Parts: sequence; structure tokens; C-alpha cells
Amino acid sequence: MGTSLNGIAAPIKDNRSEDDRLALISFKNGITGDPLGTLSSWNDKNTSVHFCEWQGVTCSRSHPSRVAVIDLDSQGLVGSISPQIGNLSFLKDLFLGNNSLNGKIPLQIDRLFRLKCLNLSSNSLEGEIPHNISRCSDFIYLVLTHNKFVGRIPNELGYFSNLIYLQLYNNNLSEKIPTSLGNLSSSLEFLDLSYNFLEGRIPSTLSQLTSLNYLGLESNKLSGTFPSSLYNISSLEDFSIMDNQLHGSISFDIGFTLPNLWYFSVASNNFTGTIPSSFSNLSKLEISQLQDNNLVGSVPDNLGNLKNLERLYLGGNKLGSGEADDQDFLT
Repeated sequence: MGTSLNGIAAPIKDNRSEDDRLALISFKNGITGDPLGTLSSWNDKNTSVHFCEWQGVTCSRSHPSRVAVIDLDSQGLVGSISPQIGNLSFLKDLFLGNNSLNGKIPLQIDRLFRLKCLNLSSNSLEGEIPHNISRCSDFIYLVLTHNKFVGRIPNELGYFSNLIYLQLYNNNLSEKIPTSLGNLSSSLEFLDLSYNFLEGRIPSTLSQLTSLNYLGLESNKLSGTFPSSLYNISSLEDFSIMDNQLHGSISFDIGFTLPNLWYFSVASNNFTGTIPSSFSNLSKLEISQLQDNNLVGSVPDNLGNLKNLERLYLGGNKLGSGEADDQDFLT
């Protein structure tokens, strides 16, 4: 081990870590704007400071000369992601969210077979999500929100057996939701595909996601009958399919099959039928958006049992019978 100017022991260069150093320098060279001076410590000429001490870089404990984490979230960085990042073969976490990065995700990302967490959210990245990303088979956290990605969601994402968190919110993704996402049955807890241009039916295979807490499919172009089997994901807490072209009915026993719901939105679709009386069993429900559908019948009086309910949206339906007791549920 060597010694840096600040007295902290620093690893001596070796042939294996040299690839990491060069990859970091290549990444810096791809950055054209660094308003906070975050990468000023990435100084290749100052050989007394090992790259493991550069800002935003953390090296592995078991392999002290190899980069394990790059955390440069919210640094105002402008530029593109260098393909040389694929040479960081010990990289586990890559956090580049909330910057101004552009260009494409380099195909060389498939070399990062140890990668577990990738956050590229809130940038201006474009192109397709690389299909070869499936080679990073250890993913547990994949966040690509607020970018300009196009094309379909790769089928290969359905084969990340450890994936817990998948967020592709607010891009320009199109075509159908891959049925393969149902393969993430034992791991996936958070799925957000909202604000894209996805079309076609919601695959019934999503009902296999028995650990899912969050399902966000709102503001797409989804159509067809809503799969009734999705009402059986008892772990769901946050459920939104609003602003699509879906039809179907709200399950009569929703209050028993989704006992953990606090947010429920099917607004701005073509749902028919009545509001089930079992809604009164959703004791955790805080927000319910049912507006702008074709719901009919009376609003169940027992909604008064929902002590946590803060917002209830019913407008734009065909509720009520024109009788004096139509609004009794308000009491």
C-alpha cells in the first residue's frame, strides 16, 4: 500500500487496476461541463492521490484497487457516458441521476456483469435500452426515468432474477409490455412504466408478481380488457392505470384481495359496472380516483368506514339514480 498526501493509505498501481484508472479518465474526458468542479480531483497527473480517493469513487473492500461504486448523482454534469466504462469490471453501483448527460447508453455496459444498481434518471439520454443489458444478470435496481429512450422495453429485462426495482417512467417507449416481466415473480416490488407510449393489452403474466407493492402504468396507450387476475396481487399498495383506453370492471371483492391499498386509480379509462361495496374493507385507502369512466349505480354508503380516506374522485361517470338518497354516502 502507498501513502497519499493526506496520510490515507492508497493502493499501489497494478496491471488490473490500470484499466480502471484509464476508464475513469475516459469518463471524465466525455464530460464537457462540470459546474461544481466535482471531477477536479480526477487528476491523472497527481500520482500521489490514488483514483480510489477521487470524489464520487469508492473501491472494493475485497479488491482495494478496483472501482466498486461511482456516485455522481446531481452534480450538473454535461456530456456523454464513455464506452470505456465497460472496463470497470468490478463496478457494482453506478449512480449518474439528475445530470445533463446525453447520447446513448454504451453497448459496453454488458461487460459490467457485477452491476447491481444503475440509476441514469433525469438526464437527456436517448436511443433504445440496450438488449445486451441482460448480461448484467445481478441487477436489483434499474432506474432510467425522465430520459428520451425510444423503442420497446427489452424482453430481456424479464430475466433479471434478483430485480426488485424497475422504473422506466417518462420516456418515449412504445410497443407492448413484455410478457417476460412476469418472470420476476419472486423479486420485483416496484414497477413503474408510466408516461410512455406503450400500447396493446396489459399482459396477464404480471399477476405472477406476487411481491409487487407498486404498479404504475398510467398515461400510456394501453387498451383491451384489464386482466382481472391483477386484483389478486395482495401485496399491492399503490396501483395506477389511469389515462389509458382500458375497459373492464372493478373486482367485486377488491376490498378482500387488495387489503394493503392506499392509492387506487383507474381514472380516465372505459371501466363499467358498479363501485363494489367491498371498497369499505380497504381500511388503508387514502386516495381513490374513479373519475371519467362509465361507472353506474349507487355509491356504497359504507364508504364512510374508510377512516383514512382523504380524496375520492367520482366525476364524469353515470353514478346515482336521481333519487334523494344518492349522496347519503357522504355522511
